[in-house]
Amino acid sequence: MTTYVIEADGGSRGNPGPAGYGAVVKDASDGQVLAEAAEAIGVTTNNVAEYRGLIAGLRATLDLAGEGAQVAVRMDSKLVIEQMAGRWKIKNEGLRPLAAEAGSLVRRLRVTEWTWIPRERNKHADRLANEAMDAAAQGLTWTAGGSSKETAASARPEGPVGGAPAGGSVRPEGRVRGAAVATGPAAPSVPRQTDLLDAGELSAPTASVATAQQTAQRTGERTGTGWAPPTRIATSLLLLRHGETELSVQRRFSGLGDAELTANGLAQASAAASRLAREPYRLDVIVTSPLTRARQTAEAVAQQTGLDVEVCDDLREADFGAWEGHTFTEVQRRWPDELAAWLSDPAVAPPGGESFAEASRRVQAAREHLTERYEGRTVLAVSHVTPIKLLLQDALTAPLQALYRMHLDLACLSLIEYYADGPAVVKTFNDTAHLR
Repeated sequence: MTTYVIEADGGSRGNPGPAGYGAVVKDASDGQVLAEAAEAIGVTTNNVAEYRGLIAGLRATLDLAGEGAQVAVRMDSKLVIEQMAGRWKIKNEGLRPLAAEAGSLVRRLRVTEWTWIPRERNKHADRLANEAMDAAAQGLTWTAGGSSKETAASARPEGPVGGAPAGGSVRPEGRVRGAAVATGPAAPSVPRQTDLLDAGELSAPTASVATAQQTAQRTGERTGTGWAPPTRIATSLLLLRHGETELSVQRRFSGLGDAELTANGLAQASAAASRLAREPYRLDVIVTSPLTRARQTAEAVAQQTGLDVEVCDDLREADFGAWEGHTFTEVQRRWPDELAAWLSDPAVAPPGGESFAEASRRVQAAREHLTERYEGRTVLAVSHVTPIKLLLQDALTAPLQALYRMHLDLACLSLIEYYADGPAVVKTFNDTAHLR
């Protein structure tokens, strides 16, 4: 029988940005609050804060009830719940140590359920997280095992909050020391941001975080929005699909065949180049698929930006094998069973070609290479439908089947922001404003 319930939450005002977590332990029979914990944890991401909230709740339960206590865990983070329940893999290297820490605590308890709940039902933990972030924004800081204090630059009349680490001993009134205690009415919950940029920071929809960071470094301005200097570096990957070819006009499979751009395709490449050569874009690197249509598009951008072009073989289009140069209708007539299998399973390859699953492995290798080599910079990658879709699918942690649900226009722009602690955020998808 479940005896205790943990409700935990974490949030980041910026993702990454100033972050905090909250956790509450309740009696499962009557909902009475037995312990609370909250802490501001500096600048990090939503997912990191959510895991920290879970860890604090597990520690508070152990302090309250000891080992072997039966507990249900409820959070509005689908990712944390599914990963801790073992139903989702942990792909983000930055989250694995936190999941391991939470797992070591779970083994000391008897967790009877991992349940996702709507955010509306997680208001208590959400409020605690916001209290911690609000207090920190006012100059209150916490040190492990020490008392809280106000910074000299922002001392206020209100008294400091208690300062033992979350998960410390439980006082009779049920609040774990280290929780942020509001001295007035609780501040309204701030919704998690799904956009990494504040509205005023950039002047175009596809401008990158890396560009904004570099501008701030040159001018001395801060790009963070919290109480501490920004510490997370974005690597911005702008994805540009090549311009039109004769095969794309005729809607034919165009894989490793080396088609050239049409006159209209060259005009599309020039339009994209004109856009990327203007503010607020500040490209640092241009990489391209080795295929001619992509290289021509990349060279158009290079001419207007003064950058060199680096060839990345792994950004080439998928190999469509026997279907190369055929229309969809022709393939459907000649290879009906093979086409049906290919459309239903990303692991199936066209006859003599490459499956989406196979292409994904080399494309993700290219992504790892680029984000490591050019960390903190804005990289333009000129490629094709399949590699761009694969990068977007991976950033969204979507299944490979998501490729069948995406459409990318010729010469479109997409943007993914990668951060050092793991998260990838799709900022823009299939943007063709420069072609209008």
